[in-house]
Amino acid sequence: MTLLLLDSASLWYRAFYGLPQSMVSPSGQPVNAIRGYLDSIARMAVTYQPDRIVACLDGDWRPSWRTDLIPEYKANRIEEESDDGSLSDAAEELEILEAQVPVIMEVLDAIGIPLIGIDDYEADDVIATLSVREPGPTFIVTGDRDLFQLVDDKRKVKVAYIAKGISQHELVDLKWIKNRYEIPGDRYALFATFRGDPSDGLPGARGIGPKGAATIANGFATIEEVIEAADNSNSKLSASLQKKILESAEYLRKAEIVVNCVDDLRLPKGPFNLPKKVLNSKALETLAKSYGIDSSVKRLLSALEL
Repeated sequence: MTLLLLDSASLWYRAFYGLPQSMVSPSGQPVNAIRGYLDSIARMAVTYQPDRIVACLDGDWRPSWRTDLIPEYKANRIEEESDDGSLSDAAEELEILEAQVPVIMEVLDAIGIPLIGIDDYEADDVIATLSVREPGPTFIVTGDRDLFQLVDDKRKVKVAYIAKGISQHELVDLKWIKNRYEIPGDRYALFATFRGDPSDGLPGARGIGPKGAATIANGFATIEEVIEAADNSNSKLSASLQKKILESAEYLRKAEIVVNCVDDLRLPKGPFNLPKKVLNSKALETLAKSYGIDSSVKRLLSALEL
């Protein structure tokens, strides 16, 4: 019973920036994110033949409990008005993308693909909970490296990582992580906490960087182990690393909570099986015609054998 978990915001964001805004509906509304998102699901369905699919959503993309710990978390993504009161170009683009999101959700609803989002939690947390709770094999479709921490070969949880564009992906397992980052595959979250992620407003431990983070991840399994070792005169860590770790100890303890996905949310029970037929064919037909997305809808239905 193969499960496909969609990191929806990541996918429609990549679709929006990967396809031209010249893709428009009969009324002139951009539909590039809609078409790209649906086509991405179709490709993944053909590749992995899932029996179950869940579109996972952000209940809040900057949860208060994460920003309370690190106020800078994703703050760099908040677009402000220009000096003259008009929206910046990036903010205008975001509005164009956001206008397409409800249509995507209507299409998924009409087909019968479940959507799950929980207030004050991110899609990452929903995905983490489902990947732990539901039987595998599980494929997590995302363009976000954060979800590498969920890879689990024993439970057959892998990440279909859309690194560039929207048409190709890499399949991430523990060996892939080890080869790419030179760390134990199951210590990606620890590595990421030290390295940081500028795209999320997370600076990492000052002065350590990817190489230092890899050294630490190869020698330790938890943040507390690292901090304890840094505070020990007989530590196997270099004096330079010890100093940097201790200087960043407060940040690291907070960042560990922010970086790690929550995997015990109370979510609707499955089994999330694909419908045997389209749930609301009339609504789907209307959406397809209204937005000029007939070809993308047909490709998805064909991929799902509906």
